[in-house]
Amino acid sequence: MIVNIPNSLTLARIVSVPVIVWLILREEMLVAFILFGLGGISDALDGLIAKHFNLVTKLGKYLDPLADKILLVSIYVTLGVKGDLASWLVILVVSRDVLIVGGILFSMLLGTRITIQPVRISKINTFFQIVLAAMVLGSAGFDVDLGLLHGVTVYIVGVTTVMSGYSYLSQWIRQAG
Repeated sequence: MIVNIPNSLTLARIVSVPVIVWLILREEMLVAFILFGLGGISDALDGLIAKHFNLVTKLGKYLDPLADKILLVSIYVTLGVKGDLASWLVILVVSRDVLIVGGILFSMLLGTRITIQPVRISKINTFFQIVLAAMVLGSAGFDVDLGLLHGVTVYIVGVTTVMSGYSYLSQWIRQAG
């Protein structure tokens, strides 16, 4: 079945993206933070439900990571445009995702079958990207200055983004020959 509870949760996460972007642009950071948090909860739930009740679908395998990327890239770009995130970091995060998607599309155009497997550094990177987005939204929403913690997290995201991008690029080069 294509439309099931896990896939519906994932689709709801995708639909929430324009609302979160709109809230950020309107300076409604606390509400954006809450909606982003609910998106994170739905991300965890859709995977748990899919695995526990054997509702994993081919669509869900593609849709779930796509929803995560759409959410994170949209929030990063919006926060970057507003000046709440450093532009170098936004460019790095977006470029990594463009590199991954572009590499897969390029391989498809060449007729080469590439199987890119998420690696540990990628999962760590995604985790810190989510943490940083939540920190920026939450600190603005609750009017709290996170100071050094924010700065350290920015650099962790930067370093793990480069490492993750390199890992994906290495996989693509090995498989593309």
